[in-house]
Amino acid sequence: MLQIWALEGIGEVREGDDLVALIADAAGDALRDGDILVVTSKIVSKAEGRFVSASDREDAITAETVRIVASRTSPTGQTTRIVENRLGIVAAAAGVDASNTPHGTVLLLPVDPDASARALATGLRELLGVEIGVIVSDTHGRAWREGQTDNAIGAGGVHVFDDLRGGTDAEGRPLFVTQPCVADELASASDLVKGKAARLPVAVVRGRADLVGALDLPGARSVVRPAERDFFRLGADEAREEGYEEGYADGFESARIEADGD
Repeated sequence: MLQIWALEGIGEVREGDDLVALIADAAGDALRDGDILVVTSKIVSKAEGRFVSASDREDAITAETVRIVASRTSPTGQTTRIVENRLGIVAAAAGVDASNTPHGTVLLLPVDPDASARALATGLRELLGVEIGVIVSDTHGRAWREGQTDNAIGAGGVHVFDDLRGGTDAEGRPLFVTQPCVADELASASDLVKGKAARLPVAVVRGRADLVGALDLPGARSVVRPAERDFFRLGADEAREEGYEEGYADGFESARIEADGD
């Protein structure tokens, strides 16, 4: 049976706070071997001091952007940018967060969410004597569907995939590509008890001890699809514009070669 509940008693997290100690105090003796903690990335970023002074959030987004996937401006003049950030994550606004931060600042994602998750898992295992895993989660929109869900952006001591390839379905048919991203599924399920405004940034998942393992398991970075297998590298309008530009360049070059030949 799967159980998920939020840890109470974790107050406002500030730069330099010991998250291992804060989570351990909130958990008390409730954690068991095989539990998985889902930790909201915002408190990890706050503890790591990922605040940036920015009167203009757009400047911070630009600084975190590696590649623009799509950009749209609404009739009211508001621009939304879907970008790839330095972590390889494709998301709106590069993960830059301006909510619940001191005036004149924005909050960036952790420098290395996988390393942060491993550090939390290591510290809690040593302090509490239980073999737990940690997922660091963040809220993202989704292509093709309205609304947002929480995804795993960091993982420590947790299998991020449940690889069913090579098995069979209920009818005995072979499974060739079935590989659920259980880290994302647990992150999303945990948000049902954490909420967005309840100040409950950590949830405990019990019932999937099979996913807890060595601290050096591949982290959430392994969930990011490589560019060579990304069918949706650009937004529709951007892809169309790029195609026109390439077609124009190819046509210009062909005309030049023909002219030189004459």
